[in-house]
Amino acid sequence: MRRQRGFTLVEVMVALLIGLFLIGGLLKLVQGNRRTFASQNQLSQLQDAERVAMTMITDVIQTAGYFPDPTTNTATSSLPAAGAVSAGQALTGTYNAAAPGDTLTVRFATTTGDGVLNCLGQSNGTGVVAPTMYTNVFSVANGQLLCALNGAAAIALAGTAPISLTNPALNNGVVINKLIVLYGVNATGADQSVTEYVNASVVPNWASVISIRVTVEFLNPMWSQAAQAAGSTVPQYIDFTRVIGVMNQTGI
Repeated sequence: MRRQRGFTLVEVMVALLIGLFLIGGLLKLVQGNRRTFASQNQLSQLQDAERVAMTMITDVIQTAGYFPDPTTNTATSSLPAAGAVSAGQALTGTYNAAAPGDTLTVRFATTTGDGVLNCLGQSNGTGVVAPTMYTNVFSVANGQLLCALNGAAAIALAGTAPISLTNPALNNGVVINKLIVLYGVNATGADQSVTEYVNASVVPNWASVISIRVTVEFLNPMWSQAAQAAGSTVPQYIDFTRVIGVMNQTGI
């Protein structure tokens, strides 16, 4: 019988080398797919947070100054003076150039069943026919968009806390860095067209605010200090801006 032969040592080593090369390529492909999926998931969370934040802020700002049944109620009776806010005043805010940025206060009055939502997404369910005033205060703290309703403790609407700039993966979601609020006014006072946007510290007359430009500054989930130190050009923050008309001023 012909003597059987096995593989030589050189043949085995070559086969192992080819196998390792193929496995390495497969692992690299799997890692790339995992990174892509993680990035898409983070961007999806960011987009969801943008929609939630802006939808809530938009709904509340558009309702600024609202009060039911103008035949029996007035702005001054429905929105009484409180602290530094005068009777009938629907808007006010504070300006801070540094993070976490500005605050925005919006007031309106509702009655049961009118369907107007406050900054927590709730409507008036008190059963009281007389107008009930709601004071909505938006702010940012510890990476979260907050709303304080009628002087109660602020509740987070979007984002997560605390912020970890050195390791954004610890944030377990999106992080909001800053809230920037500019108020559209007509410098001449001639009509309801906006001629300039100013911050809260220089608003000439809060009753003259026609629209509000809100910018929510998010921490970019694709950014990291390590990547930046290595020369990455990915921006640290992503701004999401919307111009919102105050309905009782624009007539919409």
